[in-house]
Amino acid sequence: MAHPVPSAPGRRTNAPLPSAIGANVAPVQHTGHASLPTVEEISAGGVVVDMSDADLRVAIIARLNRGGRLEWCLPKGHPEGKESNEEAAVREIAEETGIEGKILAPLGSIDYWFTVSGHRVHKTVHHYLLRATGGELTIENDPDKEAVDVAWVPIQELARKLSFPNERRIADLAKEVLPEDR
Repeated sequence: MAHPVPSAPGRRTNAPLPSAIGANVAPVQHTGHASLPTVEEISAGGVVVDMSDADLRVAIIARLNRGGRLEWCLPKGHPEGKESNEEAAVREIAEETGIEGKILAPLGSIDYWFTVSGHRVHKTVHHYLLRATGGELTIENDPDKEAVDVAWVPIQELARKLSFPNERRIADLAKEVLPEDR
């Protein structure tokens, strides 16, 4: 599998700050950042589960942060044009993992702040639970070449594999809302 160049600056470069699932956290002024302009960003993605597999595998991606550290995360990206968050989640998961999916349920939203290139970014990510409907695991279709690796992870191991606490909570919630009649 070919590995593209590291992710572009401005994308998930710092660990997320604490926030709540399913609710937006009020912006907090941080000392030293008050004079920086703030940019609001929206992304959508989620947990795509292969329900034909007894281990209920989930497709996740790896990205390199600015420091060169590998971070395993849920696939996600920005809505394009008039795309809804749900449409963006389905498209982004397919682009970044190669796996097509159908939304089963919303899993809530997380938000966090980071600073990059002289501005603060307040990012909100809307997550969904999806049933895998086809495709093959690959990063070759990622137009932004942000994903450097992709893997199937059994849902019981997902929270341990993910790099960010907020995404671990989303993974735990996905296990709770999986349909009983898989």
